[in-house]
Amino acid sequence: MKKKHPGAYWWAPVLLTLGLPQLASAQDDEDSRFEEITVTATKREESIYEVPIAMSAFQGDNLAAQGITDITDIGKFVPNMNVTGFSAGHVSSVNPFIRGIGLQDHLILTDPGVSVYVDGVYLGRQVGQNWSLSNIERVEVLRGPQGTLYGRNSIGGAVNIITKTPGSFDGSRVGLEIGSRGRLNGDFYGDANLTENFAVSFTGGYKSRDGLGKFVNLPNADVEVGESQEVFGRLAFRYSNENFSIVVAADANDLKGGLRPYTTLIDELPNGAVYQAGYRNSDVASNVYNNNTGQQSQTHVSNSAEGLSITADWEFNDNLSGRVIASTRSSEYKSGLDDDAFFDDFLSFPETGEADQDSFEFQVNGDFGSWDFVSGIYYFTEEGENRQVDYTFNGGAPSFFLVDQDVTSQAIFANFGFDLSDTVRIAAGARYTEDEKDAFTQCCINPQDDGSADFDELSWDISINWDLSGGLSLYGAIQNGYQSGQFPARPFCLFGAPGCFQATDNITAINFEAGIKGQPTDWLQMSAAVFNTEYSDLPYQVSTTVGGGFSTVNLVVDQTSFGFEWESTAFFSDDFLLHFTLGYIDVDVERQQGVKPVAPLTPELTYSLSPEYRIALGNGGTVTLRADYAYRDEMWGEPSSDPGRFTKIEDRSLLNANIAYRTPDDSMTIAVYGRNITDERYSNAKLNTGDYVLRIMSNDASEFGLSITKDF
Repeated sequence: MKKKHPGAYWWAPVLLTLGLPQLASAQDDEDSRFEEITVTATKREESIYEVPIAMSAFQGDNLAAQGITDITDIGKFVPNMNVTGFSAGHVSSVNPFIRGIGLQDHLILTDPGVSVYVDGVYLGRQVGQNWSLSNIERVEVLRGPQGTLYGRNSIGGAVNIITKTPGSFDGSRVGLEIGSRGRLNGDFYGDANLTENFAVSFTGGYKSRDGLGKFVNLPNADVEVGESQEVFGRLAFRYSNENFSIVVAADANDLKGGLRPYTTLIDELPNGAVYQAGYRNSDVASNVYNNNTGQQSQTHVSNSAEGLSITADWEFNDNLSGRVIASTRSSEYKSGLDDDAFFDDFLSFPETGEADQDSFEFQVNGDFGSWDFVSGIYYFTEEGENRQVDYTFNGGAPSFFLVDQDVTSQAIFANFGFDLSDTVRIAAGARYTEDEKDAFTQCCINPQDDGSADFDELSWDISINWDLSGGLSLYGAIQNGYQSGQFPARPFCLFGAPGCFQATDNITAINFEAGIKGQPTDWLQMSAAVFNTEYSDLPYQVSTTVGGGFSTVNLVVDQTSFGFEWESTAFFSDDFLLHFTLGYIDVDVERQQGVKPVAPLTPELTYSLSPEYRIALGNGGTVTLRADYAYRDEMWGEPSSDPGRFTKIEDRSLLNANIAYRTPDDSMTIAVYGRNITDERYSNAKLNTGDYVLRIMSNDASEFGLSITKDF
């Protein structure tokens, strides 16, 4: 019998949820089972139904029950979103891809295509971005270009993390989690209104997890493959009076661990330098979660970050308000890969990096009843560097590689909305951005090279939102996005060539989208969107072993992405609900020099199913049974669909489960959980260098445990 595709029955939940309005029509007199979700995706508070954007929102108190512990987990439950970890084998890296746009690199010369914000502060770097979610109020995932309000580096979308405001909880919460694979997590959140005008909150925690494998040839290694230990904290103060409030927050984290699991395929490329040097697949560990490296310096990873932010809000009068968001942030990491994955030092790339950023945003916003606006100016600067000292290439003498980059970005933006009637609203916005990049690179015995580039772009969007009868809202939008050009990340093969170190042109995107969302009945909450996005001058990263090292250059393409997205939550009874998401995307990339590139790390089909059943106990307590299934279709690990299919990444199905007891006074939750309970092992990324195939494994083995949260 022919094996059916795992996604063969994805349409069944759609039909079920589409049928629910008829099922619910007899229950219209009952109270709604849904809480209204308020979001700030457009930098103003709105119901999620009113926002003319395809977006997902996760409430902070529900994250743990869904098996979500970081941003990587969120990527499992958003349609047309895929989050991987690559970045020099670091366990704390996060690489979001939305609708076929993202970046699997981390060097300072590269910018992500999906931006991540924490309380309005943009996080420029990907290593260390796997933000702790223990004090989170809400996570919003915006899909499609967000160039007007979120600016550059959001041509694929944006992830907006909103933390709890000091004074909003007025209590404390302690959490403890113990489980298999050496899981030990503990966190504390305290929030107090000290006076009528002054509040303070503190978040602190420790997270640890054992590894998946051993460094076989290094018996004295004090770390396992894939293990991690992290300490983090955040202190926030809030002062407020009738017309003014200010929040000052400081955060820091420190993570140490072992290199992410990976392996190297040698025999598949018999003409490659590694095979020709006499090495074979048998020289690497037979268990892909072990590692045969002989380089002690290549076993450890670390990252630390600290930041300070100030957010001030003024109510000038009943119609006008102002906001300032100022921040400074620094981060550094140590990592690198022993690419050959065997004992001899044939290919090894130890690496360190750091980045310092400052940002300032000033907004003036207005609400005059039938019309409103959001406007502001923005300034961002970043200085960063990456260093590979004493790296080894094809068994040669130790060498070095370095890159530095300074970035200055400034923008002015405005978005206006107008109510044409009680049911129809139109909005339009524009953002003008100027970017300047100064970069420097040096390698091996080659001369140094530097480059400087200026970019500017006008981004815009226009939308219409129509409130239909029956609790639904229909919208249409045209969104424009922008990303400044990028210098080649690792220009080994270009040194010495005239004008070799040059940035690409501006990257632009225009998205045409229509959707419907809302709550047509008391039993059904849904959103659906169809989109077509056209990207111009989009740089794909292509990596090979050329010249004196590992070369990464930009293949500039035009790309068109067409797709569909669905999200719904449906109550089949007062106690049983089903959450369902579905994403489909078809990506077409223009031919380049006779080659047909593909969008990397972009599954054609994504979906998730999350049934939840609640049991009311006689003592007033509640037991909740929940399962979360997430599917990601097969995809390519790099832009080239190589004929040997060495970089094809298999599809994956992940299943989480959670059984939670909530006490009658709602002060404590005790839960047993299982994450990836079928122990699905899968690849996160694959890369064909021409000399070997690098396969980065997931760090996502099965885990079972107990969690307890107590409110005081």
